[in-house]
Amino acid sequence: MGKKNYTRWMFVLPAIIIVIALFIYPICSSVVYSFTNKNLIKPAYRFIGFKNYAEVLKDAGFWLSFIHSLKWTVLSLAGQIVVGFTAALALKRIKVCKGLYKTLLIIPWAFPSIVIAFSWKWILNGVYGFLPNILIKLGICQTAPQFLTSGTMAFITLVMINIWFGAPMIMVNVLSALETVPKDQYEAAQIDGARPWQSFYYVTVPHIKMVVGLLVVLRTVWIFNNFDLIYLITGGGPAGTTQTIPLYAYNMGWSTKLIGRSSAVTVLLFIFLMLICGIYFAVINKWEREDSK
Repeated sequence: MGKKNYTRWMFVLPAIIIVIALFIYPICSSVVYSFTNKNLIKPAYRFIGFKNYAEVLKDAGFWLSFIHSLKWTVLSLAGQIVVGFTAALALKRIKVCKGLYKTLLIIPWAFPSIVIAFSWKWILNGVYGFLPNILIKLGICQTAPQFLTSGTMAFITLVMINIWFGAPMIMVNVLSALETVPKDQYEAAQIDGARPWQSFYYVTVPHIKMVVGLLVVLRTVWIFNNFDLIYLITGGGPAGTTQTIPLYAYNMGWSTKLIGRSSAVTVLLFIFLMLICGIYFAVINKWEREDSK
């Protein structure tokens, strides 16, 4: 019996070590450092209580970055859901070359972020970029649009890139959920005289809402924590107009070397996302209880 237990633990141990190394240890160390004055320049540090949290919450830059993160998440998530959902519904109706269209639409999701970022930087560059020069040649613009160097335009551009990048994931998952909806329910709805929007609301939505709900949870966390796309394209500029909380924490830790204060930012971010996920899961659990009745 004891030997079987040892064998069981031998199979589980690698996964436990990876989880501890990549998840539990970083979280615990961030929480500990957030209560200290740890600095990258000075090796010694001491406990200072909630001073880092107080300094962060008093910083106007933190709240500005938080507002940017909220707008970034809400606009990107809404756009990805609308585009992904529309593409899934369109693919559901296509009968010819469906696999080809699905492959073409999923291309953005297949590339790593660094390839996406530098490709769009080249396309949108205000001097030699492909798109600005095309717009000038077509007579649409008199001068080259500054997609990445004008504050409001840079933020909108990043949101559009993120929608283009993330919508294929929504599309694939929603399409898979749509394939599970029984066809006989659509036929019954048509016999009862239901209109297309009624069939969608009363037949399609109940079958796919759990999948969409989980996608919203995952994408909210992923988009709010997104760092690489913004950092590689604009670096948080111009003048901080695209700086979100992850970039604020990064700059706090590596520019000012204040690891303790940067850790406090990450802990606050973690708490906020846990609260948001708690609300999401409360809604999903409510749906489950309603469906089980």
